[in-house]
Amino acid sequence: MSQTILIVEDEVAIADNLSYALATDGFTPRHVTLGQAALDLLQTGATKEIALIVLDVGLPDLNGFEVCRRLRQFCNTPVIFLTARSDEIDRIVGLEIGADDYVTKPFSPRELVARIRAVLRRQIAPASLTAADINVERFELRAEEARILYFGHLLNLTRYEFLLLKTLIERPGQLFSRAQLMDLVWSNSINTMDRTIDTHIKSLRAKLKAINENDEPIQTHRGMGYSIAVA
Repeated sequence: MSQTILIVEDEVAIADNLSYALATDGFTPRHVTLGQAALDLLQTGATKEIALIVLDVGLPDLNGFEVCRRLRQFCNTPVIFLTARSDEIDRIVGLEIGADDYVTKPFSPRELVARIRAVLRRQIAPASLTAADINVERFELRAEEARILYFGHLLNLTRYEFLLLKTLIERPGQLFSRAQLMDLVWSNSINTMDRTIDTHIKSLRAKLKAINENDEPIQTHRGMGYSIAVA
């Protein structure tokens, strides 16, 4: 069955070229020109049929970063940012607010389609990790639902927070270096930096502490990496 890709781009020529490349590669493209139109569409339940969103940063109504922030409040659909800006800080911000990749204009539509396929492949977890839910005392991982409970409370996580915490709790006590976490969680995001991991760890700790301020499950190994403490 063909997967639907939502293109949020106000430049019609760019959207048309990308739509053609997607259709040629077996996808079903869907195009809107405004950020609010994308949010309205997704809030109607379209998230169930849309496999991935290509989101332009420089939209005429809402900044693409703001669209992504709002989107992540109710939807975990993968997002690839499309932008004319190549500054490192923009790439970092984009990835930290929940994007899965970041492509700078001008770009090759074929390359972008390849990146889309790479992101979609990451959505399919290995069978060994989805065969059963995992309960590590304090955590309950519901892999097929993409949810994690902490002391019985459902955590409100962004996509990358979920993937990062999932990786840690699946192997309690194992030390992961930043490089290992980059490979496992951000495997195809070539512009991701160590700082991104530290930022996500900080955010995760804040969300865990809001539920149980006396528990410190994420352990820092100075100069080495992170692990989940065995309860």
